[in-house]
Amino acid sequence: MRIDDPVVLTCAISGAIANREQCPGIPYTPREYAQEARRIVDEGGVHIHIHARTPDGTPSHEVEDFRAITDAISEEVGDAAIINLSTGTVGVPVQKRVAYLEACRPEVAALNMGSLNYAKYSRSRRDFVFNFVFANPFDEIIELLQAMRRLAIKPEHECFDLGHVGSLEPLLDMGLLEPPLHADFVLGVLGGVPATARNLAAMADNLPAGRHHWAVIGIGREQWMLVAAALTLGGSVRVGLEDNFYLPTGEMARSNGELVAQARRLAEEIGRRPATVQEARARLGIEIHEPAA
Repeated sequence: MRIDDPVVLTCAISGAIANREQCPGIPYTPREYAQEARRIVDEGGVHIHIHARTPDGTPSHEVEDFRAITDAISEEVGDAAIINLSTGTVGVPVQKRVAYLEACRPEVAALNMGSLNYAKYSRSRRDFVFNFVFANPFDEIIELLQAMRRLAIKPEHECFDLGHVGSLEPLLDMGLLEPPLHADFVLGVLGGVPATARNLAAMADNLPAGRHHWAVIGIGREQWMLVAAALTLGGSVRVGLEDNFYLPTGEMARSNGELVAQARRLAEEIGRRPATVQEARARLGIEIHEPAA
């Protein structure tokens, strides 16, 4: 790690599973998303990952909901943040996911790099809270990649396991990916890589050769240990209410901005600084294109 490496601070503003009964700070309406985006940018975040919801909080993959949310965020923060739309879901056809990418033209879209068992386990109940197969076959990955190339959208490669990192190499060889890659390593999902610093280092070590950008996504309260590890290893970080509700003190965050502020302080305490949005675009390898009319 070079001590002057800027850290791209990403925030996953609202996932598709948790709700306000679990965390009151989760936004539902486009206006609430925009208010959270303002808090994120004010605390140094420059990259905002979005799952859409209807105004009553129901997860959505409809064009109108993605458009309403992205328009509200763009109106609030303008060019100060990179918008990143999720394509990760279960049971939603690729064509429907491509439709909201075509309508919104985000600079980045998340692309899950392989299938896995996806579960949450309760030790007190000695049973699974939920479990399902999160299917991301190569045929779908390639179809989404082709759409992203056509739309000049940079893929964010979400890797839940070491084998997902290995899946990047053949896609590079096929000419479907252009370096630098932007990979996020997701640790802490049951069925994927356990949340340890050693596992994070192994994933970073297995990226294809070249100057690629990577960040950590820590699921649950282990997030802060993984943030510290990523910062030390020279990576960037993602925080946000999709991934973890709690500050290191154990207090529940009241907003995404509080989580971003904590990540920024950790970076600054070890001598790194938040990347500007221009630096983030360069590090992620984003192709600059005109926004959709």
